[in-house]
Amino acid sequence: MIKKYIVLYVMAVTIPLFLGLLVWQSNRYQNLTRELVRLEQAQAEWIESNRRLVALISEYSSAQRINDVARNQLDLIQMPPESFLQVRIMGGEGHEY
Repeated sequence: MIKKYIVLYVMAVTIPLFLGLLVWQSNRYQNLTRELVRLEQAQAEWIESNRRLVALISEYSSAQRINDVARNQLDLIQMPPESFLQVRIMGGEGHEY
């Protein structure tokens, strides 16, 4: 008879504990899911920001833009190839340096 009450007592204590753990795990899962969604949104924003930055870098480093800035903002002109002077220094045994 006492064993029967012990089994009932263990079941009466174990079932609420099990249900409490189930609720706690469900709540934890929902919190982690919300955090995951927030992190995925932040990651998507970083990826989009990086795409825009790469596009700007390629735009600003293009030869055409550099040429336009040199001509329009810095008043530089491109020298014709025939205006360059190349100097070659020959060593004692005919080697170039």
